[in-house]
Amino acid sequence: MRQLLLLHGAIGSKEQLSSLAGLLSGHYDVHTLNFSGHGGEAVPARFNMDVFAADVLRYMDDRQIGQADIFGYSMGGYVALSLAYRYPSRIGKIMTLATKFDWSPATAEKESKMLDPDKIEQKLPAFADALRQRHAPQDWKMVLQRTAAMMREMGAQPPLTESILSQIGHKAMIGVGEKDKMVTVEETKRTSDLLKRGKFFLLENTPHPIEQIDTGKLKKACLDFFSSSPA
Repeated sequence: MRQLLLLHGAIGSKEQLSSLAGLLSGHYDVHTLNFSGHGGEAVPARFNMDVFAADVLRYMDDRQIGQADIFGYSMGGYVALSLAYRYPSRIGKIMTLATKFDWSPATAEKESKMLDPDKIEQKLPAFADALRQRHAPQDWKMVLQRTAAMMREMGAQPPLTESILSQIGHKAMIGVGEKDKMVTVEETKRTSDLLKRGKFFLLENTPHPIEQIDTGKLKKACLDFFSSSPA
C-alpha cells in the first residue's frame, strides 16, 4: 500500500487533518505528524523550512518509510515542495491546497500582522482559546511569534524561488479554494506552471480555513490524483 503523508499548515496541528486521514485510510497507509512547535511539540528557537523538512524526514526514517506521497495543506504544501527539491528520491507525488507561494516583504508584512497574539486574544477570544488548547503545553503566543518571524524571513528571501520550482520534476497538483482570501488563483497557477509536471486545480466553493473545507470533496480530489498513474 502506498505511503501518504498529510502535512498541516502554519499554527495548525495534525488533528486538523484527522478527518481526511480517516477517509483515506482504506486506500493508503496514511500518516500525520506535528511540525516542531505545533500541537504541543517543543518550540525551537526558529521556525523555517529546514526545521519542518527535518521533522518529516525524521518521521519517515523512524518508520522506515523510503518514499511517500504528500498532501500538504497551506504551509504543509510549501514543506512538501521544499522536500521534493532537496530530497527528490524520498518524495513521490505531491498535492497542495491553499499554499501561499507569493512571498515578498509586502505580503509577509500583511500576513505576519494577522498573527498578533494580543489582538487575537482581544478580538477573537474563541480562536485564541482554540490555539491555546491546540499547542498546549507550549505557549501558543510563542508559536505565533515564531511563525510571524518566519514569514518575514520568507518575504525577504523566499525558500522556493522560480528557479528552484522549475527544477522540481515530481508529479504535482497545486490547488486553491475558490473562496480563499489568503491565497490567490494567480500565484497558484503560476507555481503549477513553473513545475515540470505541475497541474492546477480549483476546489469550488472552498475558503482557506481547514475547518471550513469539505473533507468529502477533498477526499475525492486526493483519490483522483494519488490513485492515478505512478509518480
